[in-house]
Amino acid sequence: VGKRQWFNVPVADIYGRTIGDINYGNGRVVKGSDQYMKFWKDHASYPFKSHDAWFVTEDIRWGKFEPTIDIAALVDKVNREDIWRAAAKELSVPAAQIPTSTSRGTETFFDGKTFDPANPTAYLKSLGIKRVEV
Repeated sequence: VGKRQWFNVPVADIYGRTIGDINYGNGRVVKGSDQYMKFWKDHASYPFKSHDAWFVTEDIRWGKFEPTIDIAALVDKVNREDIWRAAAKELSVPAAQIPTSTSRGTETFFDGKTFDPANPTAYLKSLGIKRVEV
């Protein structure tokens, strides 16, 4: 990824991040952390439709999209997990590293709120902070 067509930086500048070595720039240095750059592991790069549904729901929340938009239809139209799967096949990514579903299911956020991609309206109704009209 250090090559010109990607980040265009010396390999030495990014290699540590691929093995969990982190220099926070304030004197704190961590070696061998489990917080390393992931590409295929833990589905880090997979375009889950449930994530797309959350982003669209947030756009509704903040007034960028009308609340009447068909979230599932929009996500089905724009999500290209098929390209991801083709790339995974081309690279011989092991089946265990390929999601079996386009959804991660219900997600719970740090504030305890949950997002169920099958019921985004319930998520919107549960939120205390919403679009502010000026």
